[in-house]
Amino acid sequence: MTVKTRWIDFLYRTATGSRKIRYLYTPVGALIYGSFIVLFMVASLVLDRWLQLPTLIDKPLNLIISLPVLGFSIVMIGWSVAHFMAVKGTPVPLNPPPKLVNTGPYAVVRNPMLTGVFGLLFGVGFWYGSVFLTLFFAPLFTVLNVWELKAIEEPELIKRLGADYIEYREMTPMFFPAIRKKDRHLSHD
Repeated sequence: MTVKTRWIDFLYRTATGSRKIRYLYTPVGALIYGSFIVLFMVASLVLDRWLQLPTLIDKPLNLIISLPVLGFSIVMIGWSVAHFMAVKGTPVPLNPPPKLVNTGPYAVVRNPMLTGVFGLLFGVGFWYGSVFLTLFFAPLFTVLNVWELKAIEEPELIKRLGADYIEYREMTPMFFPAIRKKDRHLSHD
């Protein structure tokens, strides 16, 4: 059994197990993930200073770009968390909602909270004019999250939610709403 398979099984057993255990793991998972976000931000600002990099975007343009991005990001994160909590779950994979959530922000993207987190990183990067955060750490954080979602979380969701999740995944984009033409079936006489 690979480490990946063991981790997927651990997530599954925890997500479908005791409520007490799920509630115990929730703050731990949120703290670890939040720590990674803060670490990425702080490390990038330190590296910018240490390497004496120029400011990516000067004032006031940095505020004109960052404030709408930060506002959107905070709304997406809050809306996503509130939607999960309304159905008795959390965004932490160890304590997810007991059923598929495909309403609210989840009706248009599968991971709206992460869309918000990515926007938050880019928004803070623009706010501080950080070359490292905007051009290196935020994209790296995004790629790592996509990898983790594809390799770990989605297989666990398929195991736990089955065909409902597979259909939802096929119909709903991962992070950004898709602009699709409706299929038109034309009959040819």
